[in-house]
Amino acid sequence: MNTTAQEIDVNSEQQSPSVVIGAIPRISIQAFCVTPEMCDATQRAAIDRRLYKAHVNVQMGGIEKAIEVYKTTPTPNLLIVETNAPRDFVLAELNNLAQVCDAGTKVMVIGHINDVILYRELMNQGVSEYAVAPIGEVQLIEYIANLYGDPENSPVGRTYAFVGAKGGVGSSTISHNIGWAIAETFQEGVVVADFDVPFGTAGLNFNQDPPQGIAEALGAPDRLDAVMLDRLLTKCSEHLSLFASAGSLERQIDVEQNSVEKVIDTLKQSTPSVIIDLPHLWSPWVKHTLVTADEIIITAMPDLANLRNAKSIIDLLRSTRRNDVQPRLIINQVGTPKRPEISPEDFAKSLDLTPTLVLPFEPQIFGQAANNGQMINELRSNTKIAEGFQHLAQIVTNRASVEETKSSLLGPLLKKLRISKE
Repeated sequence: MNTTAQEIDVNSEQQSPSVVIGAIPRISIQAFCVTPEMCDATQRAAIDRRLYKAHVNVQMGGIEKAIEVYKTTPTPNLLIVETNAPRDFVLAELNNLAQVCDAGTKVMVIGHINDVILYRELMNQGVSEYAVAPIGEVQLIEYIANLYGDPENSPVGRTYAFVGAKGGVGSSTISHNIGWAIAETFQEGVVVADFDVPFGTAGLNFNQDPPQGIAEALGAPDRLDAVMLDRLLTKCSEHLSLFASAGSLERQIDVEQNSVEKVIDTLKQSTPSVIIDLPHLWSPWVKHTLVTADEIIITAMPDLANLRNAKSIIDLLRSTRRNDVQPRLIINQVGTPKRPEISPEDFAKSLDLTPTLVLPFEPQIFGQAANNGQMINELRSNTKIAEGFQHLAQIVTNRASVEETKSSLLGPLLKKLRISKE
């Protein structure tokens, strides 16, 4: 495929957005089911990324089994009981259950009758939620999130994790450009968090000299709060800040999963969009950050090693993020002279994933932007690459509709370069 600076493929097909549900806090949940379907749904919900902090136990037996168990053991933070009994029997069972429940335990009842009177009676008895079966895993997670959500303290931000299938494929550059596009286009707060502590390029790409900001936070996560965070961030513009390091090798930081989680949670408390620029390495904290991110963007070049690595990452995410949109795929540096390549069509077909963006090999534009410490939109706002970044920013933030995309200036190119999954 021969590409020029004016040829860039942007996929306008929107994936169905996942239900926007916040992470469940570190609570204990026990469920007592009476039907295999409810048991399966609860077990699937238990392995969803939003419940990774919670401890969930599922067993059969319904309300009667729960009463038997809690005569001798403390009740959890949340007790989920399923019943298919008629109204009067349900009310009697729950009255007996109340006698063994500890103060502070919330009770969610899954019933099989749609009865307003029953619902009112249950609410009067102190039941936290009543849902009518059948309910799926996503619905169950949403119910739990509503029970434990705190509008005043809930995170306001969404996380966008960028990772390269290999080192040097341009994932960091793309993440920085998308962060800039979100901040400037939508005039909302964005933090670009560069987790490559010794070799990160965020400072260079934005022409900034950051302090040991993210290194200091990762080294002492328990001290990180809003005041400390404000001191460690590097302000690039009114809406864009960097959370990076000076790129020094003198200070060695052993990055741990709990530290990264604390940093990201703190950023989400005050920032609408958190761009997570991940280094190309594989460790428990990188895997955990990917799996728990709201959106994942994978950048790859069209060769065999990238294809193998991208497939491994995508297969993992498909198995661990069943209730989320698929990761976004960007194929970068297409048309590099004298380099054997896999065509974008074959690359996409092997992954069973339509790329969101296909970028041509343009070393002059990207090299000049890097040397100047500028984003592509600052340097060449009238190019298709700049337009592609703008479009990607709209897609990942769910601000672009299919109709808007089809009527955009990219319409003719979409028809020419469309990648089919057939």
